[in-house]
Amino acid sequence: MHHLSTKVENLAPSKTVEISNLAFKLKNNGIDVISFSAGEPDFDTPNFIKEAAKKAIDNGFTKYTPVKGLPILIEAIINKLKRENDLEFNNNQIIITTGAKQAITLALDALVDKGDEVIIPAPYWVSYPEMVKLSGGIPQIIPTFKEEGYKISYHSLKKAINKRTKALILNSPANPTGSIYTKQELEKIAEICIEHTIYIISDEIYEHIIFDGKHISIASLDDKIKRITIVINGCSKAYAMTGWRIGYAAGEAEIITGMAKIMSQRTTNTCSISQIAAVTALNGDKIVINQMVEEYRKRRDYMVKGLNEIGISCEIPPATFYLFPDISFLFKKRYDGKQIRTAVKLCMLLLEKENIAIVPGEPFGSNKNIRISFATSIENIKKGLKRIKRFLSKLS
Repeated sequence: MHHLSTKVENLAPSKTVEISNLAFKLKNNGIDVISFSAGEPDFDTPNFIKEAAKKAIDNGFTKYTPVKGLPILIEAIINKLKRENDLEFNNNQIIITTGAKQAITLALDALVDKGDEVIIPAPYWVSYPEMVKLSGGIPQIIPTFKEEGYKISYHSLKKAINKRTKALILNSPANPTGSIYTKQELEKIAEICIEHTIYIISDEIYEHIIFDGKHISIASLDDKIKRITIVINGCSKAYAMTGWRIGYAAGEAEIITGMAKIMSQRTTNTCSISQIAAVTALNGDKIVINQMVEEYRKRRDYMVKGLNEIGISCEIPPATFYLFPDISFLFKKRYDGKQIRTAVKLCMLLLEKENIAIVPGEPFGSNKNIRISFATSIENIKKGLKRIKRFLSKLS
């Protein structure tokens, strides 16, 4: 028997990846699975981006790049942040990473010492707590509530801070709830973090998938908050480039240099071809994003309406491509005489009995909810809703 490190033994696998992989395996076995579990766009990467990558390959652009990334991509990101987020950075304050996920882990590794606490509002993206643990930190989970839009309040944040608190992970727009923090809410958070010198890791990967409201980067509020904020973003969600693995971070030069030092010993650089593709994406016409967002809007509205009609109360999220309904009313119900009890059990039954893949809320920090992705076709949504309705009709 192999003796793995305590770090690995204490690490929870990603439940979203686990269920998506199971659905993929069933599909490969010829089973008609409807997957509402994926955390990625179902659209293909736009052709103009793919063509840029092909050209890079044909031109032999297949070598190492600087650790922090290609100067032309760094320039494109600097221009993007100024144009879209009213943020000014220089080329020493940007790093290109292998997905936004790596940008977050690098930021944590650069900032967090063993025993430091990192505040994470719940519900949260499943990987945040495990990332903090890997960095040697302690995740401090602060619950948020539906009545407050699943957003951390001024008072709960202030109460959570102690002498060991090092950082706050802020996700807006948020996975899995679709919540967006307003300028006024961000100002309150900034006030506390400036007062206590709490770093903010601001995950803004869903900034373009917004239906109602406006995205504001907390770093854009003023210079004081900008100095303690690491802005995280990438190309995966906005440009349907999840497999290209392009993320980036923007922050104070000292922090970015620290992140680069770690990255140089782990991966060296992000894929050179993907970096060229990202330059084309960021400098390109945003009409492709708008088209995808409008399609997501149609799917969101159709699915929310459909769920409410079959008895699952679901509010309309202002952003992302997720729904996060409370299904705890089903826990006392029975299927084939056995009580459901948990969201995990419900999701396993849906996959086993109706071939529908949905992620339970437990790994997101909420045992009453399920996360449903509508990053799939209207046709699949229709079929999935029929199956859920059929499943509900069998409960007693």
